[in-house]
Amino acid sequence: MPGDLNHYGSLFGGRMLAWVDEAAWVAASTEFPHCQFVTIAMDKVEFRQGVGDGTILKINCSLARKGNSSVTYQVVVTDAKNAPEIPVFQTNVTFVSVNDQGEKRAI
Repeated sequence: MPGDLNHYGSLFGGRMLAWVDEAAWVAASTEFPHCQFVTIAMDKVEFRQGVGDGTILKINCSLARKGNSSVTYQVVVTDAKNAPEIPVFQTNVTFVSVNDQGEKRAI
């Protein structure tokens, strides 16, 4: 949407990062509904190609690692209209499970 674009007419990178973080959080919270997750890390951030106005993005999240108190999801973003699906962006997002006081707790 126009409000998501930078001054060059491409998707603002920060908006992509917010969507990726939110999609991964939804995946983690769905898979582990008894946990309260907070983001602690996002791996390498590399935008592989520009995303223009009107592009429909597909965000796929898959569990990559489960630890005692943390989970990591691999997130791959593709242009939903282009086949084969070449990643526009991908990263790993790691969350830690916390209690009501913000302290780590087991999953």
